[in-house]
Amino acid sequence: MKDELKPRFIESLQRNNDQIREDRARIIGADSELIYRRRVEDIELKIKRLEREREGLIDISPLDRNSLTFADFNPEAFVQKDIELSLTIRNLNIQLEVTQKRFEYLFGKTL
Repeated sequence: MKDELKPRFIESLQRNNDQIREDRARIIGADSELIYRRRVEDIELKIKRLEREREGLIDISPLDRNSLTFADFNPEAFVQKDIELSLTIRNLNIQLEVTQKRFEYLFGKTL
């Protein structure tokens, strides 16, 4: 019965170079793929949040339902913030597109 059990440590020492390289490549590839996938997801999340924030800029509802006075609205600040958010979203969309294509090239999978 003892002859049937092979300790993992001994098996590991007996592996040849090809087996060691294959194991290391698989581990490195899996880690890299996971990190890349997460990076793409992070970019997607940033874009969604910024789009919501940009949409929130145009909400100039009255202070309450009985009021006819709108919340303090500064047109200059609105325009500046809207442009900043739009440019950031555009840049993130470019980054997302490049990152997704690179992921597909490196890992042979689509997101």
